[in-house]
Amino acid sequence: MTRLKAGAVRIQLEGGVEELAFVAGGILEVQPQVVTVLADTAIRGADLDEAQAQEAQRRAEEAMQNAKSDVDLARAEAEFAAMAAQIAAIRKLQRK
Repeated sequence: MTRLKAGAVRIQLEGGVEELAFVAGGILEVQPQVVTVLADTAIRGADLDEAQAQEAQRRAEEAMQNAKSDVDLARAEAEFAAMAAQIAAIRKLQRK
């Protein structure tokens, strides 16, 4: 068992078909016959929208600049990092 950071997850389905998804953290459990991902947030690759992710990242950056407390700053930094990871996942999918 291990914790997941935000990023792309490649899923290999039966028949060799692959899908890409974005997860925003969670837990990964590996068993002899199955791998389980319990994600805080998961978005299928086909549903990812780079423009939306870039706008969310811009808003998070603005929130970091306007943070009034350490908690607000930490939340904004986490959102910024998640959006950066989502954008990287989108670009990975586009190269596929």
